[in-house]
Amino acid sequence: QVQLVESGGGLVQAGGSLRLSCAASGSFAIINAMGWYRQAPGQQRELVAVITGGGSTNYVDSVKGRFTISRDNAKNTVYLQMNSLKPTDTAVYYCNVAYVARTLRALDAWGQGTLVTVSS
Repeated sequence: QVQLVESGGGLVQAGGSLRLSCAASGSFAIINAMGWYRQAPGQQRELVAVITGGGSTNYVDSVKGRFTISRDNAKNTVYLQMNSLKPTDTAVYYCNVAYVARTLRALDAWGQGTLVTVSS
């Protein structure tokens, strides 16, 4: 199984930047897509950004041009660089990783979540 450890959340003023990291460890055959979701209070969890194993990326419209997702396959780590942050970006951010286990089952794992708070 894969375990995910997130870091990088915190409190920042509007217009500031943060960088989230999510490192995967454990037993697996291959990691496929890696993504970031967020959930604001009273709202449903939404997909923020995703990066495939081949490096293709996709973003929710509200973060396009401000957030950048990237991955380091050697470190099994995915990053989310968040610039020009807005109060509406305040949420708990979760990392999600799709992987193939050594049993060849397709599974996914979630991080514990990291809180991002953007003050106005």
